[in-house]
Amino acid sequence: MDMMSMVSSILSMQQGNLQGQIATTVMKQNLDAEKSAVQTLLGTGTPSSTNLGPGIGGNLNVTA
Repeated sequence: MDMMSMVSSILSMQQGNLQGQIATTVMKQNLDAEKSAVQTLLGTGTPSSTNLGPGIGGNLNVTA
């Protein structure tokens, strides 16, 4: 096997590994998004108040 064939095969293996890592990352992100959507629909997820304005979602003082 000549030198260029070896270099080409090594680069092909590295590219395949990178594609596998990207596919795994995208699949995990999709699964996390699906899990979040299902929890939201079922009402089992913890509600997020990060996008709410100040004073919204807090405790209401009804004694005053």
